[in-house]
Amino acid sequence: MKPKDDEIGHVTQAGVNIFEDLGFDTDEAASLQAESDAQIAAMIEIKENLMTEIADWIAASQLKQSEAAERLHVSRPRVSDVVNKKVSKFTVDTLIEMVQRIGKKVQVAVV
Repeated sequence: MKPKDDEIGHVTQAGVNIFEDLGFDTDEAASLQAESDAQIAAMIEIKENLMTEIADWIAASQLKQSEAAERLHVSRPRVSDVVNKKVSKFTVDTLIEMVQRIGKKVQVAVV
């Protein structure tokens, strides 16, 4: 019997290498997992850097979160999430837009 679209067929347990669970051999799974972990870490670092720019602007401008929210065109809880570096709640695009709203330019460098 074919599972329905809304049924979950399989769940990889936390802490298990998903690539091994998908059937890759142990060495390749470890390599793929390490590459994935490095990409995730790099994305988190980019988001944290953008959030730091916004949080520093808020502090330097001596703004309340509600005032910053108004200038950034977001809700006050979103400002709180930025200040508290809740990276999983934001895309890089959203953070770049917020940085641009505070009058800063974002440049991308490939090194």
